[in-house]
Amino acid sequence: MDLRAKPFCLDDEGIAWVEKTRASLSQEDKLGQLFCLCAREGTEQEWTDILSVLRPGGIMYRPFPLETAVEYTKILSSSPVPMLIAANLEKGGNGIVSEGTLLGTPMEVAATDELDMARKLAEVAATEGAAVGANWAFSPIIDIDYNFQNPITNVRTFGSDPKRVRDMGEIFVKTVQSHGLAVSIKHFPGDGCDGRDQHLVTSVNSLDCDAWDETYGSIYKRCIDAGAMTVMVGHIMQPAYSRRLNPALRDEEILPATLAPELMQGLLRDKLGFNGLIVTDATTMAGFTIPMPRCDAVPASIAAGADMFLFTRNLADDVGYMRAGLERGILTPERLDEAVTRILALKAALGLHKQRQLPTLDSAKAVVGSAEHKLWAKECADKAVTLVKEEPGVLPISPAKYPRVLYYDLESGQGPAYSVRAGACEDFCQLLKNEGFDVEVFKPAEGFEGFMASMEDYLDKYDLIVYLANLATKSNQTTVRIEWAQPMGANCPHYVTSIPTIFISVENPYHLYDAPRVKTFINAYNSTMPVLEAIVDKLTGRSTFKGKSPVDAFCGQWDTKL
Repeated sequence: MDLRAKPFCLDDEGIAWVEKTRASLSQEDKLGQLFCLCAREGTEQEWTDILSVLRPGGIMYRPFPLETAVEYTKILSSSPVPMLIAANLEKGGNGIVSEGTLLGTPMEVAATDELDMARKLAEVAATEGAAVGANWAFSPIIDIDYNFQNPITNVRTFGSDPKRVRDMGEIFVKTVQSHGLAVSIKHFPGDGCDGRDQHLVTSVNSLDCDAWDETYGSIYKRCIDAGAMTVMVGHIMQPAYSRRLNPALRDEEILPATLAPELMQGLLRDKLGFNGLIVTDATTMAGFTIPMPRCDAVPASIAAGADMFLFTRNLADDVGYMRAGLERGILTPERLDEAVTRILALKAALGLHKQRQLPTLDSAKAVVGSAEHKLWAKECADKAVTLVKEEPGVLPISPAKYPRVLYYDLESGQGPAYSVRAGACEDFCQLLKNEGFDVEVFKPAEGFEGFMASMEDYLDKYDLIVYLANLATKSNQTTVRIEWAQPMGANCPHYVTSIPTIFISVENPYHLYDAPRVKTFINAYNSTMPVLEAIVDKLTGRSTFKGKSPVDAFCGQWDTKL
């Protein structure tokens, strides 16, 4: 561990602070530094409750109201060892405060095919995060969306092209860290191969070693060389490298990276040369809890090479497990000191040991949701919306050409912060009406097979059919397929060969798998109002389609191209 080298680059003063601070910490204080907790309330009482158990090294904000985030940062400033304050700054400032700018999903940014848009995404994430006190971005996601059935990666990634992921990941790293925040490139050793969800099961990166080196490995190496300060390790197995680095392992002994010393030490540190801080992904996930008893797994994660332990299932229990692991020898004092040294070195590298001005409500409001950032979101939307395939003559649309529209809204309920925006289908319907279309929202008729509505009724009543799918992948949902309405898939594209039909997806680029014969298909990667407005502009011909698909929207199927 070289504190003068990348990514810490500490001077004599910084190293002296690290050594002095570490020497001043009791064993209990050192154990506390290992934990990065999750703030759910952002209140002084929440902080008091935490301090009754331990003094943590870091805390992650879930999106708070701006005023709450500013006040909580002031409360945390009383900590004798400065706090790491993290957030999922993946799509912009909305990852930390509800008023933050959602510039775009990473896949929306990738669809612009412009590195400068990735820079703007990072600029928004960093400046709006820092405006309320964040110093640690749990981003960028540098997973590769290889498997269209993966329930987690999807629009959270820069797509399926390793070169684009590498280039956009690198510029994100450089931009965020130029604003004084640390990034956390994630989720090592790489998600996107599996069709499973590590929130529910330990998942697998199934590439062989050579293929991994050329894809995920090259991306991590580029971002590490760019100075990435931290890596978030996932509950993902990489059997090929586990076997190569530890040939004695039996299949049943292969562990997720969060518990695998051969992956954290052998692959990440030794082969890729990473000298910074390793943090686990959320340890509340089943992918972490299933492989071994939690009383062993908690200290084993640090013993295996992680420096910080993200979240707890039960704060008192997990702190007790870490303490007992030290007493039992699972975690050695030397490994504890090494982890604490890296935690303190990160804090020194960020300048947290020096006097820093705390955010105020006024200073935060001047940055969060700024007019410039909102303009960038509109620009991103305009450049990202992608015409995947088109039936000749259908576009552009107008009330004169297609006065009567039958509208199918496919929408799920409110999801996590990175997931679906409930109400997008209703908003889009209103936008069509504002254009002058006579829009009727489809409602399944009462009846069953043999007694359904006459097809002639549809042919006589409607000039155009429009679908809008607002169905997002999210944790704890293992598949996102269109669940068609009863009876007998009443809202399927039954009339695609008789009535011009347009299918638009705003949160998942892979719906052609379930609607392959639709001849005009549009992907937008996001459900915000700027995106919906951009779609309407392109449908009506006021704007051209500029997006380039970052993934195989045809899902590898021949019939989706018909």
